[in-house]
Amino acid sequence: MPSWTGHLCAIAAGRHCWLAALLATPLLAAPPATAEPVEDFYRGKSVQMVIRSQAGGGGYDSYARLLARHIGRNIPGNPRVMPVNMPGGGGIVAANFIAKAAPRDGTVLAIVGQGLAVDQALGLNPSFQADLREFNWIGNMSDSNQIFAVWHTSPAKSFEDARNRVTTIGTTQAGSISQQLTAFYNNVLGAKLKIVFGYPDGHDVDMAMQRGEVEGRGTNTWASYMSVSPHFVQDKLITPLLQVGLHKDPALPHVPLLREMGQSAKDQPILDFISKAVAVGRPIATTPGTPPDRVEALRRAFDTTLNDPVFIKEAEKERAEISPMTGAQLAQIIRDLIEAPADLKAQVREAIQPKKQDTQEIAGGAKKGGE
Repeated sequence: MPSWTGHLCAIAAGRHCWLAALLATPLLAAPPATAEPVEDFYRGKSVQMVIRSQAGGGGYDSYARLLARHIGRNIPGNPRVMPVNMPGGGGIVAANFIAKAAPRDGTVLAIVGQGLAVDQALGLNPSFQADLREFNWIGNMSDSNQIFAVWHTSPAKSFEDARNRVTTIGTTQAGSISQQLTAFYNNVLGAKLKIVFGYPDGHDVDMAMQRGEVEGRGTNTWASYMSVSPHFVQDKLITPLLQVGLHKDPALPHVPLLREMGQSAKDQPILDFISKAVAVGRPIATTPGTPPDRVEALRRAFDTTLNDPVFIKEAEKERAEISPMTGAQLAQIIRDLIEAPADLKAQVREAIQPKKQDTQEIAGGAKKGGE
């Protein structure tokens, strides 16, 4: 049985661990979902919200828990929604679980790793067994720009400085967008970043910056900085050097945008591919094979929740940037990335691979705590 089964059971201590029983039975042996009114199906049930990072591990955790506190009242039958953290592999553990092991009946939601659409498109990690095109996409909570930032003590004060001096940058694991983007900055934009990889989660990278182990963080959304670590911004503890997205964040008008940073015209399709990938910000999905009426009910519940004044008030209190995208729109972006032209994907694949001389693993390998 995979090691994360015990981890999930430990998190769910005191409750029946349905995952262990599920994994003991081949997936194909599971009975098909029966036709049943959506409200009757969900009444009295619990829905798991699978989170691809550790508890307290940054934006994924805070956004997923925020949604979990509100979406249940908008799902027919008003099921209880319970967060379950499943960290590992840059979000790969959680995505594989959704694809291969979770019940295919709409009782599992997940916040999926932002970088995994690119991972699948480029075939980067053999351990990634999911096909994201088969997921039933419920919606996107935020397409906040990814920010490359350094701690205020770093001598690098602009991206041009990062091109002219070696700057140590902390990232998580292979398959994570933090490592992919940091390598991209070196390979396409000419930066001289030393990529220190293997931190379990973004929170661990933040701690490493504060301890002086690294000068900066490979990437984090601006929304996450504002919601999880607002004092970093308010007290000017970080210096944003670059932002990645389709458009500049209004709060960062003077921070250069990746799409504007190409060194030649041939770079533009690659920059646009990466920028589009970032639009997959905080995506929510349910399992392949979920009956269409339940998928539609979950999509309506998502759309209603993100426009609910009570939800919006709490999001504002948490400084969580909400820029919703429908499930259909999200599904199309993910399909466009995965099915991009082969020659473009080959260029991107090379561009996001860190060079050996640019990398260094943290002492002792990945630390305890998740992703």
